[in-house]
Amino acid sequence: MSAQNVEINGTVTDSEFPVAFANVYLEGTAFGTATDENGLFTLSNIPSGPYKLKVKVLGYLPFSKKLDLREQGNRNLNITLNETSEQLEETVVTGTLKAVSRSESPVAVEVYSPTFLKKNPTASIFEALQNVNGVRPQVNCNVCNTGDIHINGLEGPYTLVLIDGMPIVSGLGTVYGLSGIPNSLIDQIEIVKGPASSLYGSEAVGGLINIITKNTLEAPDFFADAFATGWGEYNLDVGAKINFGEKTDMLLGVNYFNYDEIIDNNGDNFTDLTLQDRVSVFQKWNFRRDDSRIFSLAGRFFYEDRWGGELQWTPEFRGGDEIYGESIYTTRWEVLGKYQLPVAEKLLLSFSYNDHSQNSVYGDVPYIADQRIGFGQLTWDKVLNRHDLLFGSSIRYNYYDDNTPATEIADEVVIPSLFAQDEIELAKKHSLLLGLRYDYDKRHGNILTPRTAYRWRVNDNDILRFNAGTGFRVVNLFTEEHAALTGAREVVVTEELKPERSVNFNLNYLKKIYADNGTFVGLDASVFYTSFSNAILPDYDTDPNQIIYDNLNGKSVSKGVSANIDVVFPSGFKFLLGATLQDVSQTENGISQRQILTESFTGTWNVSYEFRPIQLSVDYTGNLYGPMLLPVLGENDPRSEYSPTWSIQNIQFTFKGLKNFEIYGGVKNLLDWTPNRGNPFIIARANDPFDKNVTFDPNGDAVATVDNPYALTFDPSYVYGPNQGIRGFFGLRYRIN
Repeated sequence: MSAQNVEINGTVTDSEFPVAFANVYLEGTAFGTATDENGLFTLSNIPSGPYKLKVKVLGYLPFSKKLDLREQGNRNLNITLNETSEQLEETVVTGTLKAVSRSESPVAVEVYSPTFLKKNPTASIFEALQNVNGVRPQVNCNVCNTGDIHINGLEGPYTLVLIDGMPIVSGLGTVYGLSGIPNSLIDQIEIVKGPASSLYGSEAVGGLINIITKNTLEAPDFFADAFATGWGEYNLDVGAKINFGEKTDMLLGVNYFNYDEIIDNNGDNFTDLTLQDRVSVFQKWNFRRDDSRIFSLAGRFFYEDRWGGELQWTPEFRGGDEIYGESIYTTRWEVLGKYQLPVAEKLLLSFSYNDHSQNSVYGDVPYIADQRIGFGQLTWDKVLNRHDLLFGSSIRYNYYDDNTPATEIADEVVIPSLFAQDEIELAKKHSLLLGLRYDYDKRHGNILTPRTAYRWRVNDNDILRFNAGTGFRVVNLFTEEHAALTGAREVVVTEELKPERSVNFNLNYLKKIYADNGTFVGLDASVFYTSFSNAILPDYDTDPNQIIYDNLNGKSVSKGVSANIDVVFPSGFKFLLGATLQDVSQTENGISQRQILTESFTGTWNVSYEFRPIQLSVDYTGNLYGPMLLPVLGENDPRSEYSPTWSIQNIQFTFKGLKNFEIYGGVKNLLDWTPNRGNPFIIARANDPFDKNVTFDPNGDAVATVDNPYALTFDPSYVYGPNQGIRGFFGLRYRIN
């Protein structure tokens, strides 16, 4: 046999589409190539002998196959790669503001891809995060269904949400803006648990979520995704990539969501789910420049009309005291961009601006608010020997005004910042990151936030990271006071609130195992500890008619352990399991108590199996939450003081047998779980939302009467999970590459 005659041809796919630019090589030899845009490859002139063929590409698990080329004849291979649920070698930018492989980042960053989001399709990023370990979307109001995102048990205001690295989701946007980010435009989600204030400033105390939108160069030419549920929810995502000449292209995306069914399964005469009608239009422009310099512009417009309340409510009752309803009109637009300066050094200018207007009423309480946030940042990325340096300067403009007595004049502040970061290569397997940020806030003066991170790459498959940092947070009036607008409680601020300070430690271990039979196992485990001083906490207990805010005269601590295990078998069976044990408590005057609305443990799972011969996949997803302390209205309140252990589970079937199409459907909330289980009611005094029939004593406290035996006032804040029960869903995806 002539060694010149042996050739290996093949195709690399992901069972649906070709995988382009995958590295194909024979281990231990110089024979290697990359697949073309159609997933095709050829290896020629291979001497006879035993080999191990390997295929590697970002976003997919490595493929390995033993070949014996001592027999005459060429080989033709059809290779199917498996996408990773959590892409362990994906490029991340959130931890250090530099694009690096996830395994090379000194900061532990979790990455979630569109594949992960599709396993439990949702209409917004807020809902999509329910199956991420240690991250919980918290519903804060039974009527308007607003919410925030908790990371490791910390309240929503501690979490900073970024879009393409820009801090444009805060304040008003934190409460309502999260629901308007369509999943179809997301390229990946990066999550950092623990303070990141040295890079991102205030609000990044508990962690941050960076939502990275699709790059126009990698987006499909056209895509559409539509689904409906048995509750009458309809969601449509449509997008297209449009080329304007050789150097300019644009990604256009439109999301429309509608829910217009009045459902009251728990029989309290209030809507179980807020009715919503919203549209979001997104554009992202990419301009090709010399030397691959970056220039991109993006913009989004968002409008939403939502209401919840008594079933008889119609817009004519808006703002009155006859029929209770919460009606919110939200108009929001955003623009953001990145421009790399045309100089030899790597200088990147990033900028964003957003305008958020809200016209709302909560019963007979009007709330009219405007918020504008401008942000500009210049960074210099420089490598000098063993030092990977980053220097930056930013300026943030915040404008906020509303019609409440708490805001006599508009709150307007400009916060300039300087930051520096040095990642030092101590040795081949050891690196140390040092960072420091300086902010000047006229309300609080000079603020310094240092951090450090250490990475030890034990070997190619074992990485140990230690992170320590500080954070600070100033109170945001709307985020803190929103609970008071939706009910009868009055917000009381007992003193001029000082900014919170925090110190955080996080130890992370990442391990990857590649078995010879193609099985992959990934383990990601962390131990975390955060201590707060001047913690700003709501007090629901001292007076059932008030929410009292002040700085804690003591300490607040969040500590726990968290772990994810990701396993993929060659047969097509995959599972991703996560669990977090946490203790979040406050200690004041020697007395410790758990933080309200904070679970003691969480679990998440994502189990998938692919029936390859019939191109059908099954996804079983779910979460489990341990008991949490709830905001009851005093000792006479008959509702449980603690939530039970509860779980929401979903199943989905996806068929990919039609070219360019995916058909999917399934059932959400298989256990038909809702928070009213085991409680006589959820909304206190739902029959008297304006407290017209409540008797008060001279101190303003409700008095027990025949009509009000528990001495309650109207309050919809007793909520810890969604009110939607079991429902089916059906959807269709279409894509042209």
